[in-house]
Amino acid sequence: MGRVLPLFMAILLSYLGLSKARARERDDNCTRSHPLIGSIGGVIDLGSRVGKEQKTAMEIAVHDFYLSTCSKLALPLRDSSGSSARAAPAVLNLINNEQVQAVIGTLTSSLVELVSEFDDRAKYMPIVSLAPTATYTPSLQQLPQLIHMGNKISLVSRCIATVVGHFWWRKVTAIFEENNHLSTECRFLTHLADSLRVVDSVIDHHSSFSRPTIEEELKKLKGKSNRVFIVTQSSIEFAILLFEKAKQMGMMSKGYVWIVSNHIANFFDSIDSQSISSMQGVLGIKSNYIETTKSFREFKLKFRHKYGIAYPLEEEFSNPSFFALQAYDATWAVAKAIEKSQGQTNCEDFLITDIHPTNFKGLTGQITFEGDTLSNEETFQIINVVGKSYREIAVWSLNSEFSLGELGPIYWPGAMQKVPKGWNGTTSLGDKVKALRIGVPAKGAFEQFVRVDYDRSLNRTNVTGFLVHVFEEVVRRLPYHLPYIFVPFNGSYDELVEQVYNKSNLLIGTKNVMNWYFEKTLDAAVGDTIIVAHRYQYAEFSQPYLDSRLVMVVTAKPEDSKWLFIKVFKKEMWMTLGVMSVFIGFVVWLIERVENPDFDNHLSTMLWFSVTVLFSVQKEALKSNLARIVLAPWFFVVLIVGASFTAILTSTMTVSQLKPSIVDIETLKRKNAVVGCDRNSFICKYLVDVLNLKPENVKKIDSINDYPKAFDNEDIAAAFFVEPHAKVFLPKYCKGYTVAGPTFQLGGFGFVFQKGSPLVNDISEAILQFVESGRLGQLEKGIFSSNCSSSNDLDQDPSIGPGPFCSLFSITGGIAISAFIITMFRQLRNRRRVSSFMESITSAREIVAPSYGTSELQCQGGNSTLKTDTQLEMCQT
Repeated sequence: MGRVLPLFMAILLSYLGLSKARARERDDNCTRSHPLIGSIGGVIDLGSRVGKEQKTAMEIAVHDFYLSTCSKLALPLRDSSGSSARAAPAVLNLINNEQVQAVIGTLTSSLVELVSEFDDRAKYMPIVSLAPTATYTPSLQQLPQLIHMGNKISLVSRCIATVVGHFWWRKVTAIFEENNHLSTECRFLTHLADSLRVVDSVIDHHSSFSRPTIEEELKKLKGKSNRVFIVTQSSIEFAILLFEKAKQMGMMSKGYVWIVSNHIANFFDSIDSQSISSMQGVLGIKSNYIETTKSFREFKLKFRHKYGIAYPLEEEFSNPSFFALQAYDATWAVAKAIEKSQGQTNCEDFLITDIHPTNFKGLTGQITFEGDTLSNEETFQIINVVGKSYREIAVWSLNSEFSLGELGPIYWPGAMQKVPKGWNGTTSLGDKVKALRIGVPAKGAFEQFVRVDYDRSLNRTNVTGFLVHVFEEVVRRLPYHLPYIFVPFNGSYDELVEQVYNKSNLLIGTKNVMNWYFEKTLDAAVGDTIIVAHRYQYAEFSQPYLDSRLVMVVTAKPEDSKWLFIKVFKKEMWMTLGVMSVFIGFVVWLIERVENPDFDNHLSTMLWFSVTVLFSVQKEALKSNLARIVLAPWFFVVLIVGASFTAILTSTMTVSQLKPSIVDIETLKRKNAVVGCDRNSFICKYLVDVLNLKPENVKKIDSINDYPKAFDNEDIAAAFFVEPHAKVFLPKYCKGYTVAGPTFQLGGFGFVFQKGSPLVNDISEAILQFVESGRLGQLEKGIFSSNCSSSNDLDQDPSIGPGPFCSLFSITGGIAISAFIITMFRQLRNRRRVSSFMESITSAREIVAPSYGTSELQCQGGNSTLKTDTQLEMCQT
């Protein structure tokens, strides 16, 4: 190993010396033969890492072009100091004082448009922008001189959104460095918000940092529940300082997620190991390019050498980033166009048209233009910072997005391999714990579900009720502690849901225009809130924990008891009894009619026997054992059915029977009757919009105790409740009310959360665990049970069908069918025997007559001529 290293260094130095000698030789040849052909201006931030790399790359590009074509170009540079206010004068200075043919720099479209207003020459001079490009930039007709070679913001945003959507993070926080590039930041955030919306995620908070305020802003973010942070645009110097502070504050630990855009990730090859150590677990979006080509290796060697000389303090980490490659390709493209336009009278006019058809293999890929932007397909690496460097976990492009299975193993902050949830239920603000603000209805009509009381002695509000107990049981099943406080709300249920909805306002400040904040009145809501479609535009709902239907409750009146006995059995039961009775009677009659004179051949005899056998008063005696076998199980069925009939009839006669005063919705409409509903519920709106009742016929009622009074005063003819409310109302007012008409299916009771809240999935899972444990059923018994003996149950029906007697009917019918088959077989066999006997007699006559030796034997009534007494006997026979 000791011999190999000196040998390698000797070869490398020899190669560099030979390259320099060849370059010097070509330089001497070009100097003697070619003059200066043009000038390319550069406006860059020479104080930043990006600017330093761009300066170095542009100088290398001009020199390489000179060595390649012997066409010499001047490269005057101006320092923008990262300020648009300085960039605009710098461009004008290059145009007027340096007489440049083109300008390259990190210039936005708004700045180019501003410069064009001050100097007409800027309208015709090619300006190549290395700044990130938004989709909606001024058209070529407005700024025909502007050519974009920077990354497309829309693609970077979509790539970030794809990563967020893959891990199901519903909310993110966007962070960017505070500077004067407001338009670029606004466009990036707009594109990012649009891309996140596609994957059902939102930007929960925007935060603009300056270097002095990093620690203060991080404290604010630490106090919020969201743990997914996206650093959109900043200098690498700012990013290094940001992550160092975040690590010191414990924000690079378990549960946190950090994603950086290509504006930062492109520098991961150029920063020291100490800075990398502060970014462990960070995900980055890095511009993808080929590093194995000969041209790249040669450029990298030149870049490291030149950068190390210019900035010796950064020599150790002088690898070129993607921005250096962009600057090199942009300079080369402009240089080729200047060379091509030589000899033209108006060089600037021809430069614009000469740059657009450019087509060559650059360091970043194929350099071709479509309109005012690069036409090549941009690809990005999804990288993960691990150890002293990073590793690629996927490659993304617009036409080939990575699939769910293509992501390699990821190491998250805190050395975790499990995907973070992206939020934290316990959020701290300073030394205080920030609890979720959960709204509860303070004026609900049914206090059994949610009850709000104010204790004056303790100066405290108490929130109790069935649904509060359900929520507390569900929260106990979460795998983490969730602090919360109940906040009484005095509006309607729809207003309660709207208060959970995120409301954002844009404040215009003196220091920073992008000062966003989100006013969250409530984080969630707990109560007897029904899941209905129109509420989804404001919030999201958990898994329903109680099924619900809309039911109509009306007054009940005594039912006419003249035909009460008919209602003991259902129609199907009466029909079954009649058919079985007739069939049993028919089978018994069929068996007995041959040998028993009591069963004649008349149909009326069979029908009468079928009726009398039901009451065991039949007079006909049975002689066949088969008939007895058929009748025995039928007697048992009659005994059981008769006893059941007696018991049910006695019960129904004992308890007064009621029937609804109004049977359905159509009756309400026909009578133009007034109906009642809970004032704060959605039901009143539902009755008008869905059931088409007149608004003036819908009366809003405040409390459960007001309904009986409204019924007694005939203010309402019916009341509409959701089913759980009806189960509370009917037992409380045992007599005089019943459920009528059809029911209407609704979404059920659910907890309300903000759109995109990560709590929704966890609470829904906890609800399923709670329901499956049987604990919900125990709580329901406490609220829905009643000692009231009433016939007002929602599903009550005292009539009995054939179901309970199905087995008896099957056995009896099976025996009767078997007997019927046996009887038919016997009768068919007897008929065959008679037919055979008659045929034998006929054959005997034909055989016996010739044996008496006469052909004159004639038996024709009384006119027979008989020769012997034997013949006479035969004729008589």
